[in-house]
Amino acid sequence: MIGHLNDTTSNDHGLMAPNDHATTDVPAHVKTGRQNILIVKLGAFGNIILSLAAFAAIRQHHAGARISVLTSETYAAWLRTFPYFDEVIVDPGPRWWDLPGLHRLGRTLAGRGFVRVYDLQTSARSSRYFRLFPAKHRPEWSGIAFGCALPDRDPRRNVLHDTERQQGQLRQAGISVFPPADLSWCHGDIARFDLPADFALLVPGSSPDRLAKRWPAARYQALAERLVEMGIHPVLVGSSPEQGLAAEIPAAIDLIGQTSFADLADLARSARFAVGNDTGPMHLIATAGCAAITLFSNASNPLQCAPRGRWTRILQRPDLADLPVEAILEILPD
Repeated sequence: MIGHLNDTTSNDHGLMAPNDHATTDVPAHVKTGRQNILIVKLGAFGNIILSLAAFAAIRQHHAGARISVLTSETYAAWLRTFPYFDEVIVDPGPRWWDLPGLHRLGRTLAGRGFVRVYDLQTSARSSRYFRLFPAKHRPEWSGIAFGCALPDRDPRRNVLHDTERQQGQLRQAGISVFPPADLSWCHGDIARFDLPADFALLVPGSSPDRLAKRWPAARYQALAERLVEMGIHPVLVGSSPEQGLAAEIPAAIDLIGQTSFADLADLARSARFAVGNDTGPMHLIATAGCAAITLFSNASNPLQCAPRGRWTRILQRPDLADLPVEAILEILPD
């Protein structure tokens, strides 16, 4: 429940924050006597997967607390299945100039009575949310927001892999134990696909505005044909906007746009291996335990964002059009 603001004050960043003297309606479910902790993780898909160990570490460190996560609508339903959170709050994503929208979000956050916030997004947008809390009653904030109580001061933070960067941030906030990333709790329903026993996953897509991250579809088709010759059935996975790629890779079984996040985890556990671009599904596939070969161009840096898992390999070319199929065949796992 979001209360009606009696008064507001604009801070030095132009954000509308509840006035320090205004009354805030606290939802009944947070009046529990437990500490209320907030994690900010708005997206994207791969970044959420790379935050699994951080989520687990925060949950373990604050074992008796009520932990909420602020995320985007795209990931809210899935994050509600995570074992680390008691509540998922959807970020409506107000623009910096949308003062009424920021006002409403500020009321929602201030009304939860958070004593600490872990900003794992550490973007300009998430850092602005620090100013939505009343100045005299701001929670301890771990992140990069100017003036926060628990800043990440590591000068290397912008060159570290996302996993190490988050662990360094949390260490500075007093968290020192990091369980491994775990998806064993995540299960879907892949029996409906009636797939062959021996199959491999191909992930030919990427964000539509990052086409330089894609290995050409014709190369995926050539790889699929070679896999069929080897007795391995190639299976395409990806998001609905990538469905057009299936027509260019007819040698593979098409599941693009048909799988949930949980389905992908089960597919990963059953597949022999996966080959794909630097895109979110490859992070989930690798973390779920599948042998994963991820293809990088100069559009992204594997030192900062490569998938992590039990068996991962990286192939990189400045232009992925220069990566031959043979380079992948040479390193396929047994």
